[in-house]
Formats: sequence, C-alpha cells, structure tokens
Amino acid sequence: MEDTGRESDHLMLITPERVFYAGLLGRPRKRTPGCCHVYVAVKGSLHLTIDDTLVSGELFVTLPNQRHSIASDYRTVISVTLEPESMPDGVIEALAERLRGPDKAAYARKILAAYTLLRQRRYGDITTAEFDEMCFGEALPRRVLDPRITRAVARIERFSGEPVTADTCAAEAGLSASRFLHLFKEETGISFRSFRAWKRARHLLHFANQDLNLAHLAQDIGYPDSTHFSHSIRRFYGLKPRAIFVGSRDLAIYRSTETVRLAEAS
Repeated sequence: MEDTGRESDHLMLITPERVFYAGLLGRPRKRTPGCCHVYVAVKGSLHLTIDDTLVSGELFVTLPNQRHSIASDYRTVISVTLEPESMPDGVIEALAERLRGPDKAAYARKILAAYTLLRQRRYGDITTAEFDEMCFGEALPRRVLDPRITRAVARIERFSGEPVTADTCAAEAGLSASRFLHLFKEETGISFRSFRAWKRARHLLHFANQDLNLAHLAQDIGYPDSTHFSHSIRRFYGLKPRAIFVGSRDLAIYRSTETVRLAEAS
C-alpha cells in the first residue's frame, strides 16, 4: 500500500474495485455516483435523502447511479464504495439487503473497526477479497469478464495517451463498434460511455490532496475542457472540483499495489 506520508484521521484507501474513505462530506448536495456507496456514521447520525424522502440512521446503502444526498451530524463520515462491474448481477442488491437488515448495527461496527485498523496502518497491500473481509466479514463474489472486455476496461483505467473510444476498443477486440458496445454492456451491466465517464471522475480521487492546477488535471485525465470537468464532477460527487480539493488537504491517501501499477502505466 502506498502512503502519501500525511498524518491524519482522514484517510482514503483506493483499489481498482473498492474505495474506503473516512473524511469530510462537504455541503449535502444531490450526487449520482456510478458505484455502490455504504455510508457509516463515525458519531451521531447520518441523514439520507432520496426522492425528497429524508431518513436518519447509522448506516445507509445507495445503489449505483442512485441520485441522493447524504449529511452527517459529525464532521467525519465513512464511505465504502464498490464498483458494480467487479461483481455478478444481483450481488450488490443482496449485500444491500443484508446491510439494511437486522444485522445493520453489527455491519456498522465492522466497518468502524476497519477504519481503526486503517488508521493504525496495520495493512500493507490489500486484495479485493481482503478488503471485503475487513469491511463485510466475507469476500464478495467476483465477476469474470470476457477477456476482450477486460482489456478494454484496463485501457480505460490507464488514463494515458489519446482518449479511449469505443471504436478503438472494438478494433482491438476484433469486433464491429456496435457488437463491441453490446458485448460491453452485456458483460459489465453498464454502457461503455457511462463506464468511461464514471472511471474518469473516480480517477480524480488519486489527486484529491495535492496542490494542482485543476484545468491541467482535467486535461490530463481526459476531460475536453474545464466546464465539462466541473459539470461531471458535480454530477457524480455533488461538489465542485475545487471544494473536493479544499476539503481533502489533510487526507492521507493509500493505494493498493495494483492501483499503483495502473497509475504508473498512465
């Protein structure tokens, strides 16, 4: 696990398929992330709003692309995110049902214990299975993708060179563009365009505690211009890019070996 060297109770562990975040929420605005979120209160209660309905509690689960806002009584909140393409269809929904069930408090304690472990830095590298065991007490099932789609996903997640297009990925897979797009959606459960947009926004997390020129960063990770960058980040995170960076100044970021390998390939 790579350590930025910062000392803070605010931390983020990033792997290709999971993120563990303990930090500030910012002002509660509507967000529509492309992942599953498991929110856990560090102290007090959380307040989740979906479809203008407000509920309060210690743990909430939101599904990928579910528009919502989240607020907290305490300045720090925990958010565990799971990438939907990493699991077979139905796994996230089944996990959400368990987390919302009678064992909700036990799951909340488990995730809080994981936060304590990460603050103490007892983990070196971490696999997806180990991450899941730490947070949920079990390794969640893994989705096995068609090798052609696996290569396309890896290409999207490298964030290097020219922007990745469906035509390019289709040519590399030896398929027509229409057949590739159909296969991509069939294999991952997500459209190519939506997947690429979310992964681009997710990649921003790696730089959140750095002092960077945001216009340059937007260009480096594939946004055509600053306006597109700002709109996309606000849609996924409910915050402007600048607000994310201001709120992450004391955030310690750790990356798994696989995440570092992908970053170094970019």
